[in-house]
Amino acid sequence: MVLVTGATGLVGSHLVLHLLEQGQTVKALFRSKKGKQKVKTVFEHYNKQELFGKIHWCQADILDIPSLEVAFQDVNYVYHCAALISFDPKDEENLRKINIEGTQNIISFCIDFKIKKLCYVSSIAALGDLLPHETIVTEECEWNPEMQHNDYAISKYGAEMEVWRAQQEGLDVIVVNPGVILGPLFWIDGSGEIYTKVKNGLPFYTKGSTGFVCVGDVVTILSLLMQSDIAGEKFILISENKTYQELVFAIAETLQVKKPKLHAGKFLTSFAWRVDWFLATFFGKKRTLTKDLASALHSKDVYSNEKIIKQLDYKFIETDAYLNILKN
Repeated sequence: MVLVTGATGLVGSHLVLHLLEQGQTVKALFRSKKGKQKVKTVFEHYNKQELFGKIHWCQADILDIPSLEVAFQDVNYVYHCAALISFDPKDEENLRKINIEGTQNIISFCIDFKIKKLCYVSSIAALGDLLPHETIVTEECEWNPEMQHNDYAISKYGAEMEVWRAQQEGLDVIVVNPGVILGPLFWIDGSGEIYTKVKNGLPFYTKGSTGFVCVGDVVTILSLLMQSDIAGEKFILISENKTYQELVFAIAETLQVKKPKLHAGKFLTSFAWRVDWFLATFFGKKRTLTKDLASALHSKDVYSNEKIIKQLDYKFIETDAYLNILKN
């Protein structure tokens, strides 16, 4: 039996569906009925309602040891997708607790229950830093603790360190580092927010860049890696590097709404995150643009997907083609 943590999120829900389509037996962790309903919506979206009833649901929390004791019964393989994604400085403690401590708990149970293989879903945020002579981020780049990293990146990197320590104790592990994941239905969480903002008339765009990947590619690769003999490796998962301008323009075309017209330079985003901080501090508004996020919107990072392509002879879906699929 396969265990999927974070089964009610974008990656987890699509992974559960993909594994069931392959005929695998899947145990999915959930914390609330609302989360289960999200997964049901995903299955309905793909007209796979008949598979939803085959899920072995287990109500558990990765921070709750007794519930995990039950969850790991009869499990052979684990996909650890559960995580908190936030760039709000107020979430620093929760990020470390959920992403690092939660991963520690999962690993402890993997070792105790003699799990055959663990696949950990990390992030490109946890990749290493470029040296002065380097221009492309690869799996070989080393993390420099003296460089500035946001709390989310630190928490995901810390979780990876726990995974590699588990490998030293004899657990077979795989780590994947997806870029910004594009997918349907999760419009108010994580990367899905960008669809909602564009649909509602996002006025600004920036010219920074990062790596993007479609959720279907992510879950397919997770499954292929788990079924292979590959262990002790990490892989960057991106379809292509794209500017934020290119992405939001493509989303606007897909949604048939107006494209953002104003280029937001560093001065404007610097002013905007300070206003956002003021409103959050004195009026309790939820943070939507932090200093770290504003900086990331101008960063022109380029990521390599060469390793996973060579390893699996894999062909990624282009993001523009995937956006057209979402439209339909």
